Amino acid sequence: MFSSTLLYIGFGGFFGAISRFLIASGVQKLFGGFFPVGTLSVNVIGSFIIGIAALYFEQIVAPEYRAFFITGFLGALTTFSTFSYETTMLIEQSAYYKAFLNITLNVFFSVGATILAMVLFRKVIAG
Repeated sequence: MFSSTLLYIGFGGFFGAISRFLIASGVQKLFGGFFPVGTLSVNVIGSFIIGIAALYFEQIVAPEYRAFFITGFLGALTTFSTFSYETTMLIEQSAYYKAFLNITLNVFFSVGATILAMVLFRKVIAG
């Protein structure tokens, strides 16, 4: 059940995972260890990008490239599992306010970034 699409997804995932590490660790180092802002940043950035990419690829790009970029790259760039783990660690440390804030910010900003990107795409790019 191997196909070339799996290779596209795998290569995209390779670059997405490296990008996630570089962005998240760089942002976390910049802002310190007070809050998991590195994970928040990749989730919001990835959510914004997918809002544009989903609309763009739907119209123009071949399915293999959609698999590479959306499923592979953005799937590896954003990281719900890390978000879940960091939230659980905050709860275990009785940092309930930070855990609630982490959940709220990740959901609000990630969904908001996707909506914003789609609106901008439709107004600016798709005209």
